[in-house]
Amino acid sequence: MRITELLRMALKTVSASWMRTLLTMLGVIIGVSSVVTLVAIGQGTSAQIAKQYENMGTNLLVVNLLNTGRATQLDYQEIMTFEQFPEISAMAPTVTSNINIKYNTTQDSYTVMGSNERYMTILKASLKEGRFITESDLDLRTNVAVLGTTVAKELFGNVDPLDKQININGFQFTVVGVLNAKGSTIGGASADTSAIVPLTTAQRQLNLGAIRTTYVEATTKDDITKAQATLTSFLTYKFKNANGFRFTNQDQLLSASTEASNTLTSQLVSVACISLLVGGIGIMNIMLVTVSERTREIGIRKSIGAKRRNILLQFLFEAVVISGLGGIIGLALGVTLAKLLPYFNPEQLTVVSFDISLYAFLFSVLVGVIFGLYPANKASKLRPIDALRTD
Repeated sequence: MRITELLRMALKTVSASWMRTLLTMLGVIIGVSSVVTLVAIGQGTSAQIAKQYENMGTNLLVVNLLNTGRATQLDYQEIMTFEQFPEISAMAPTVTSNINIKYNTTQDSYTVMGSNERYMTILKASLKEGRFITESDLDLRTNVAVLGTTVAKELFGNVDPLDKQININGFQFTVVGVLNAKGSTIGGASADTSAIVPLTTAQRQLNLGAIRTTYVEATTKDDITKAQATLTSFLTYKFKNANGFRFTNQDQLLSASTEASNTLTSQLVSVACISLLVGGIGIMNIMLVTVSERTREIGIRKSIGAKRRNILLQFLFEAVVISGLGGIIGLALGVTLAKLLPYFNPEQLTVVSFDISLYAFLFSVLVGVIFGLYPANKASKLRPIDALRTD
């Protein structure tokens, strides 16, 4: 019996009871669409993470000092001497604390960050308006502030914040600039929800304490390892041990974040695959019912010369057609959901994977083969004389 004939017979049989066929396919449809949609979300999230880290530069290194004693502190001038090494391009030491900021009657607690003029360059931030902190601001300890976009919007609304006076912990600061939206930074708080002031002002006037985090820009991406080795040697010598500091670089964070995203996606896909297995059980159940209903037909076909292999292939093809059609519908539904999701949630990026979509469809067909084999085998083993006696 040719494949085209088997396929025609299977399509004719399943279309005769289309409602029962649709209900039977439901588990396969849900399983395939879930796999396609969840993988699209997971890969979109991974792409967003990678893009976020790329926006911060590929040669960024963050040094965090872990201990709080005076023996494990570094002053600003000491840190900046590392810029003399050829593998280090720039250093941006920072101090941070959550402090109440007030403008007129509006006030809230925000992250106040003290740093130098290199911070904006190293973190690849950009100005929406105004200027950033300058070296003279650090030398003169001026009371100026650059606001993140979220802080500026919440404090000033539609009012232009430039040259306005804000109150930070009881001291008046002049707003000299506003940053464009940036998102989270590694090793510290988001600049969007921060007010950035000169490091010297933050330490002396706002009492933000010793430098705990320093952003380091290596000269090139290939120099990150060498820059880390240079800093490790100095800090180990100064602190007398190698446990008082920690390094973080882009590659480590990107790998960790991507791995976490992929792990979560894999777990969700595993749950979605259970729907495919449940759908397979449904196919097997309905095929057993079909065999019982068509016992007399099987007996007639065998009595006029149909071989066991013909009966086996006929019912197996019906199971595969049911699961295959469910896979196609689920594939279309999953791709549609993945494409529509960003319209309902603009922050969510989705990336539809052709390979995963193909694997999901092939798995749905495999489910039809596995769970359709037993009913098909049972039908092929019926004896013609017993089948013909059935009402």
